[in-house]
Amino acid sequence: GAFLAEIFRAGIQSIGRGQMEAARSQGMSYWQAMRYIILPQAIRNVLPALGNDFISMLKDSSLVSVLAVRDITQIAKLYAGRTFQYQESYITLAVLYLTMTILLSFLLKYIEKRIQKNER
Repeated sequence: GAFLAEIFRAGIQSIGRGQMEAARSQGMSYWQAMRYIILPQAIRNVLPALGNDFISMLKDSSLVSVLAVRDITQIAKLYAGRTFQYQESYITLAVLYLTMTILLSFLLKYIEKRIQKNER
């Protein structure tokens, strides 16, 4: 919560003060200037940090538990306890987390490239 708010605050503050002044001098209200001028630029600046935060969150906790499904780590523990196949369970779990992290990284790179392409 607070960490994401700090990322967005830094992104907004990274936009030059002149951008807001120019928008206001063109007759835009504060909210119009934020919506059409400041936030689109801030989102481009924030996306890499936001993506890194989501990848870190994925590594630190189970994505599945966020979706209100039983945590995949817990499932691997239960399976390993029942079958005594600890090595196979945890290797499968590691591969699953690695796959999710790599896919999320590729998705974020794709989004960043699309934003940079539209920026030109």
